[in-house]
Amino acid sequence: MPPPAGLPPWPTPSTTRLATPIPTRPPPRTTHVRPPPPPPYTRVRLPPPPPATTPPPRRLEPAAPKPAAVSTPVPPATVSAASSSSTCLDCVHFGKCSGCTHEVDLDKPPVLQEVANFFKGHGVGDFTFSRGRLFQWRCRAKLAVRGTPENPLIGLYQEGTHVVIDIPECRAHHPSINAAVKMLRQGITELSIQPFDEDAGTGELRYVQMAVTTYNTSIPVDKRYEQGKVQVSLVWNSRDERSQNAEKLTSLIEYLWRNGGPKSSVHLIHSIWANFQTSTSNIIFGHKWRHLKGERDLWERYGGVDISLDPCTFGQANTLSFNSLLHKLNKYVPRGSTVVDLYSGAGVIGLSVAASRKCRSVKCVEINKQSKMSFETSASRLPANLGCTITWHNTDASVEPVHWLEGSSVVIVDPPRKGLHPSVISALQKVALSECKAYKAKSSLAKVKDEKRPWILRAREAAVHVDNTTTEEGSETWPETLIYISCGWESFKKDCKSLISSKVWQLENAHAFNFFPGTDSIEILAIFKRESEDGQKKKKKAKKKKAK
Repeated sequence: MPPPAGLPPWPTPSTTRLATPIPTRPPPRTTHVRPPPPPPYTRVRLPPPPPATTPPPRRLEPAAPKPAAVSTPVPPATVSAASSSSTCLDCVHFGKCSGCTHEVDLDKPPVLQEVANFFKGHGVGDFTFSRGRLFQWRCRAKLAVRGTPENPLIGLYQEGTHVVIDIPECRAHHPSINAAVKMLRQGITELSIQPFDEDAGTGELRYVQMAVTTYNTSIPVDKRYEQGKVQVSLVWNSRDERSQNAEKLTSLIEYLWRNGGPKSSVHLIHSIWANFQTSTSNIIFGHKWRHLKGERDLWERYGGVDISLDPCTFGQANTLSFNSLLHKLNKYVPRGSTVVDLYSGAGVIGLSVAASRKCRSVKCVEINKQSKMSFETSASRLPANLGCTITWHNTDASVEPVHWLEGSSVVIVDPPRKGLHPSVISALQKVALSECKAYKAKSSLAKVKDEKRPWILRAREAAVHVDNTTTEEGSETWPETLIYISCGWESFKKDCKSLISSKVWQLENAHAFNFFPGTDSIEILAIFKRESEDGQKKKKKAKKKKAK
């Protein structure tokens, strides 16, 4: 059969492929005879390359802690799937932003070794440190708003100045906070909102507070944290919502709700509040608050109970580490205890203890009256059959604190960074049963019927009373367990030495928590014990027998 038109004639049988190579194939580079090619249109698949021989990164195993971290063995916390295995901050804002003071070894605050040595020197053999989540741990942030509408700055002051550093990519912030800040920045620009000018006292938006809630029972537990919603509190530079610039505030709120509310493509915003502040001081919030959009109550699960925190109420920034501390604390409260919680805030610790340890009574003492509403709301969700009398008192714990210690078997203190007031230290030093009668006689509180001062009488009355269970507290009952929560290491050392020096309290257990990775701050949970009257009598008898 002749070849198609335009093609050369078919090769004769005597022609071979080696003698006459195909024109489209380059000539062989060697003189060796090549094997016959595969059939036409056949693909040859090469085997996949062998896997890389680079060893995988070393995992952080609890069984192999670094021995040089601290002199006292401190078991490291388990690294969750959401946490990065890296302990380096690697933040673009480090060095300018005042939020973080060191960027390496976030799992070991610089003060940790000193803390471990201190407790070891005071006979604590089971000191532990919980490193917690190292990134995206901050669920509550107060940020200054400065700059111009075209270039708003939302962030923290540079160290030692009032120059605001914009921190849109903060690695400590929960991702939802960074997303909400980005949306707020866009709204300021589009609506020409004027950021606050500190020198002139002009402008409209002074600060913003972002608080994240991960309370969402409609999604799996392991998804709740990453899908947290943000409560946005705008600090507006006016006396109230009827001021001249109120229209801009309304426009900004509608912008945020339209783009981040439940009907938007990404539901980011939980609720929106406004705070009105015109003071020239450095105080962030004014006294007037308005709830404007979304749910009023911001719920979170703390220590086994549901807690609602208003934006004007103090809340821990690191909710995960705070939960770890609460679960550890609850184990040191004997069941059926009578508890007094000094510096209680909204009563988070007291309510958690009341529910988890079946206490007979819990008294919460707090000076900030704005915490009352959050306490009432949270207490409304406690089980109806709890069988515990819970009261909240709006008063200063440092005013004759022996009144609050009397009748309680456990005292919990969570003071501010400066530590316990000297009057509270003095009262705790004198709670030994052998001294209580003399101390009580000297106190004006012993003469309840003769007390005339109305502010003292009001302080003794419960501002909030939960449950109608009546508990008769013996006047001769005094705390035998002291639980001290501290966010200020230097003040805790001073208070601890004062308590131990009285030989009334003995330091038995201590734990530390990494509440603020990237800083030199550390949260302390310390347990002190006091011997009961029976224990003291037995020791005296034993000494007498030895003397004989």
